[in-house]
Amino acid sequence: MERLAKALRAEKLPLVVTREPGGTATGEKIRQLLLDTSTVALAPFAELALMFGSRAQHIKEVIQPALAEGRIVLCDRFTDSTEAYQGGGRKLGSEAVLTLHRVLCGDLQPDLTILMDSDVAISVERARRRNKANSRGSDENRFEQESRAFFGRVRNAYLAIAEREPKRVAVVDARGTPDATHQHIMRVIRQKMKLAA
Repeated sequence: MERLAKALRAEKLPLVVTREPGGTATGEKIRQLLLDTSTVALAPFAELALMFGSRAQHIKEVIQPALAEGRIVLCDRFTDSTEAYQGGGRKLGSEAVLTLHRVLCGDLQPDLTILMDSDVAISVERARRRNKANSRGSDENRFEQESRAFFGRVRNAYLAIAEREPKRVAVVDARGTPDATHQHIMRVIRQKMKLAA
């Protein structure tokens, strides 16, 4: 995300970089609750509701104002992640997620979603290392403690979304080096935004 933002800023493009859950003061509090390993026995539908609570606030405070100003919004995760994690991983299905998205998010859709696909075990290990390195006293490992089967369902849900919406979702093979993955992402972005190579 940081590399992509740097590359787009070098093109002098107006940019807002944000994340979910989070992105606002309220959203960051929800993020802490959702991702902290001490949050135990959270009902799947409660988790889903919290994700959308954070997202609705994020859209109102950050995303809509940025879009109204003509800025590009780079968001680390959005409703596709909820459909994959809560719909697929938690087995709530897509219907509840997509219904809440229509009601609470006004069906706002990204112009482009980059799905970085790789081996489940490698992805989880990478996330654990990243969370440990970036912890700054916070604990964001609740999801990383899930089973391999959970992450298999998450990956399958992401791939189903990409198959359902191939014009919006670009699948990038993230099994290579960070440089190779970044170059692939930049090719997708340049094509989508019609930027010169």
